[in-house]
Amino acid sequence: MTIHYGVLKCKVIGRRQGMRENPHYQLHAESGGIHYRIAINVKSQLSPSELLYYTDEHFEHEVTGDLPGLPFGFTYLDSKPGGMALDYIRGNLFDRRSMVPLAFEVPGHDNDLNGKLDMYMKLAMECDDAVLYAYGDVWGPEPKQADSIFGFIPGNGLHDIHMNQGNGGVRTKDNGVYQDGGLLLHFPSSNRWIAIFLAFQSQSWHTNDLTGHPIHLGRQAPSGTQERELHTEHAIFIVGAIVKPAAPTAYESVTLLNVTDRTMDLTGWSLANKFKRKYPLKGTIEPGQYLTVPLTLPGYSDYLRQRGDIITLLDTNGLKVHGVSYTRSQVRSGWTIRF
Repeated sequence: MTIHYGVLKCKVIGRRQGMRENPHYQLHAESGGIHYRIAINVKSQLSPSELLYYTDEHFEHEVTGDLPGLPFGFTYLDSKPGGMALDYIRGNLFDRRSMVPLAFEVPGHDNDLNGKLDMYMKLAMECDDAVLYAYGDVWGPEPKQADSIFGFIPGNGLHDIHMNQGNGGVRTKDNGVYQDGGLLLHFPSSNRWIAIFLAFQSQSWHTNDLTGHPIHLGRQAPSGTQERELHTEHAIFIVGAIVKPAAPTAYESVTLLNVTDRTMDLTGWSLANKFKRKYPLKGTIEPGQYLTVPLTLPGYSDYLRQRGDIITLLDTNGLKVHGVSYTRSQVRSGWTIRF
C-alpha cells in the first residue's frame, strides 16, 4: 500500500466537469478554513475506458454511524477492519452486480459520469446543511504552489476516489485492503445519505486479504461433469439475522438461503463480522432451502453488534460468497432483520 488514506469531511463550494485533456471531475471543497481539490477519475487509461459506477440515494450502512462525530478536515484512517475505512469487497457496502459502466462524456442530459456527479454535487452546494465525506489519498499542503484548477494557496487535495485494490501491472503498487475511495454525502436535517462508488473495469473483485492483489480463480472439471468455476459467489445468500434475542437464554442467529440446484456443504465455511472475526459453519443446505444458524458456540456471545455491523459469508477458500450490513435503527428485540 502506497497511498496516504483517510476521509475528508468538508463542504463543497465549487466544481468543474472532466474534459478530454484532463478526465477528472474536480471539486473545490472547504473545511475549517482550509481549501482542498478533490480529483475524481471519470475515465480509465486502460481499456475499457468507462468506469464502473454505483449510487445509492438512500444509503444505509453501519459505517455512517461514526462519521458525523469526526471533526471537519482530513482524518487519517487505519487500513484494517473494524474502523471507518472503506473496502468494496469486505465492507458489504453494495452489491457489485449493481455497478454499471458509464462514459464520462456523452451528448445529452444526465447520461454520463460527468452529469451524474454534477447532479449530486450541485445538490451539495445548494443545501446549507450538506456535508461531504470524501475517501481517498491526500496530498499537500504545497505552500509555494497554487492549485492548478481552482488557484487557491496552499495546494491541498484528495485523489484515488475509487476502488484501490485488485489492480494489475503498473498499478499493483497501489493495491491494499480497507483503503477504497468513495463519496458519502450527508444531509443532517433529514438524516439522508447519498453514496457514490467508482471502480475500474480492469480491477479484480477477488483480492488477497493482506495485499489487495488480484486472486485469479481457477477452474476444475469434476469427473463426468461439465467444467465449472471453483468459486461459489452468490450461491448462498444471507437473508435474515436476529441480532437482539428477546429472551436471555436465546441466541443470535443468521438465516441462509441456497439458490442453487445442488446441495451445498458448509463444512469449512464461516461467517465474518466487521472485525473479521470468523464463526465456523457446518452442515448442508438442500437446493432452494433455508438454514437458520444459531450462534451458540462458546465465546461468541454478542457476536453481532447491536449498534450496527456487517455479516459476510465466506467459503472454504475464504472468498466472499455474500455479504450484508445493518444499522442500529434496524435492530429490534426478538425481530429478524430481513436482507
